[in-house]
Amino acid sequence: MTDLQITHEAPGYDRAALKPRILHLGFGAFGRAHSMWFLDRGLDAAGGDWGVVAARLNSGAEALSALDAAEGRYHVVAADGESALSRRIGCVIGSLHPRRDGPEALPELIASDPLEVVLLTVTEKGYCQAGGRLDRARDDIKADLSGAGAPGTAIGVLAEGLRRRRARGGGPITLVSCDNVPGNGDILRQVILDYAAEIDADLPGWIEANAAFPNSMVDRITPALDAAGTALVEAAAGGADANGIVTEPFHQWVLEDHFAGARPPFAEGGAELVADVTPYEEMKLRMLNGAHTFLAQAGRLAGYETVAEATADPVLRAATEKLMLEEQAPTLDMPEGVDVPAYAKALIARFANTRLRHRLDQIAQDTSQKMPQRLFVPACLNAAADRSWPLTALAIASWIAALRDLPTVADPRQKELLAAANSEDPVAGVLSLDGLTEAGDVLAPAVREAFDSIGRQGIITALKQAL
Repeated sequence: MTDLQITHEAPGYDRAALKPRILHLGFGAFGRAHSMWFLDRGLDAAGGDWGVVAARLNSGAEALSALDAAEGRYHVVAADGESALSRRIGCVIGSLHPRRDGPEALPELIASDPLEVVLLTVTEKGYCQAGGRLDRARDDIKADLSGAGAPGTAIGVLAEGLRRRRARGGGPITLVSCDNVPGNGDILRQVILDYAAEIDADLPGWIEANAAFPNSMVDRITPALDAAGTALVEAAAGGADANGIVTEPFHQWVLEDHFAGARPPFAEGGAELVADVTPYEEMKLRMLNGAHTFLAQAGRLAGYETVAEATADPVLRAATEKLMLEEQAPTLDMPEGVDVPAYAKALIARFANTRLRHRLDQIAQDTSQKMPQRLFVPACLNAAADRSWPLTALAIASWIAALRDLPTVADPRQKELLAAANSEDPVAGVLSLDGLTEAGDVLAPAVREAFDSIGRQGIITALKQAL
């Protein structure tokens, strides 16, 4: 990594002044590289005492202990093929993990007076929802609601913490979802209210009056750390950093300006505060995330391992750009002044960043949770408007082909997906699964044609024909 020009940043604020005012639940790679970056820079610009307690619920206890050993400091290295900016993050002042610190620690922190904001990066499945409401049929939710032990889901932990906060006369609190879920704040609010109603009849009313759930849109490609990334972190940090992470230079956070109490200096660190996140969210979900899901499936079928490798293929690159500009962009209604073609061009450049080994099999995880908003919705909108959508059809068909022909990747519906993909009619089998799309009959003819094309001649030739 010595060939890379590395610029260094360190926090200039007074770390001794920080208090536990923010809980970050789900402190994985993305959380370390995204919201903490904005907050750390915001503290430099505006000051304040907004310290963060990092927490995870399941895995990661050892990583949090390593973070504590480093006094909460770690490095975020924003790199491309030529240069890197390394920032030493200093806003984390402690960590919690129920397996290490006991099941009472997180609810007690949520109930505490200093805490005013909770950030969540718990992935789509962490919201325990179906159709925007609490999924009471889930085994983990059943276990939480049984009262047999301390809650183990993020929703259960948050609701129990809010119950204790109300009982102690606690002040207002804001819960911010930073996950790629459409209407993430609205969904978080609803599942919390649904859960709260199950444990305390008076709790939903208190939450409505004292808690805010702003929607947000987040964007920063942050792959899992591999050997090359570890070496880059060590070069930037001057030694080992167990919690260091490599990410891309681009970073965006569009956040509704709706807080129940005080607002941390997110805007001062570069976040965009807006009245309505929806247009930005849809642009990102359909163009960036939709293109990522397409590359994850089509790229793996073509034999590639990373986003950069797949983007370097001229056919996949051209197909990705055309998918965004001609099939995804027409479904958007963006505010005046947003340059959608420039956004697509920037995305292609980001995908081609060879410094990030963003693995396609990592992106392909949990695809059943991602397809509706990323590809099914724009396909339906195009079909309703009588616009063609051949590349979207190939993206959906690539997923079904990958389910059948490639090694499996983690998905909460893996068993039923594999059975459907290996049935007599894979397209109908997958598209008819409950909860994926209500327009399976509308989408099936075009997807089946694309699926058959992939089967006859392979993904690259099928894409060439579509182009």
